[in-house]
Amino acid sequence: DAISISRKRLMGIYRKDIIMAEDMKLIVTIDTEEDKWDGYSSKDYTVNNIDRIDALQQLFDSFNVKPTYLVTYPVATNDRAVSLLSSILKAGKCEIGAHCHPWSTPPFEEEKKLRNSMLCNLPSALQYKKIGLLRDTIQKKFSIRPISFRCGRWGYNQDVAVNLVKLGYKVDTSIITYTDWSIYEGPDFANISPKPFRFATDDIFREVSDGPLLEIPATVGFLQQNFKMCNSVLNIIRKTPLKFLKLEGMLYHAGVINKIWLSPEVSDAKNMIDLTISMRKNNYKIINMFFHSSSLQHGLTPFVKTRDDEKRFLERINEFLVYSSNEGIESITLSDSLRLV
Repeated sequence: DAISISRKRLMGIYRKDIIMAEDMKLIVTIDTEEDKWDGYSSKDYTVNNIDRIDALQQLFDSFNVKPTYLVTYPVATNDRAVSLLSSILKAGKCEIGAHCHPWSTPPFEEEKKLRNSMLCNLPSALQYKKIGLLRDTIQKKFSIRPISFRCGRWGYNQDVAVNLVKLGYKVDTSIITYTDWSIYEGPDFANISPKPFRFATDDIFREVSDGPLLEIPATVGFLQQNFKMCNSVLNIIRKTPLKFLKLEGMLYHAGVINKIWLSPEVSDAKNMIDLTISMRKNNYKIINMFFHSSSLQHGLTPFVKTRDDEKRFLERINEFLVYSSNEGIESITLSDSLRLV
């Protein structure tokens, strides 16, 4: 009868959604770093926030989530931090990758200024030395050779990519999609989509099926299904006098164009869930949630200022993981993605 036919149709839709969810993979990347969130000091740093990772990992374990901890030089040279992270690594519950803060990674040959906090603004040879020393330090301290990488402050360019290949890295996650850092003297990723891609190092934005390096961008997207159109509209607004009318905010609040970061630092659980649903409708197979370890402790980042903020931050992660677990979205590490793309 009509009711049974409707039920079958609904079941078909449900099964299709479950298949889509099972095809999607969740990567969680954490910039695992020193407490001082800015200032760009090459000394006088602490890593007390790392103590909060134990509770975070327990949360991940309850959902069978394997995060990728991208560690900075101060973390990799702190015995307490290495001990905590090594215990998680040895239990097979995470991946350890590299996260290069130029200002806290030797050698210190550059002038200390804001521009040089972007790795991409340093000479290629100095980039190589810093990335190489960080790799060797992680290898010594964790007894593994890292193959995944993210630039501090998203300071990525072609020279960095070339150096990563030379140093044996396989996966980069230094691109944050639909975002332009030019006003901070950084790179422009305004027209890069969330789709992972392999590329040749002669052009870091050109997809090549057999490229030596895999890019897994940090996920930023839209609640509306046509990502390219939404991004084009926002680019036009930002490059014309229309930006002074605060049109972007008006479009967001009107629900016309909603740009969302898959990060509990700036997005609530509902927005992150809605973004994931939108990504699934657009047939994206990998989503990359990202945040800083320093946001686990209040007062260290602008995202988590109070104890209540700290509690809400973990609640957002928990609520999102309840959703992803219920939907059958499998958690993988950055290096696991090499078998998929």
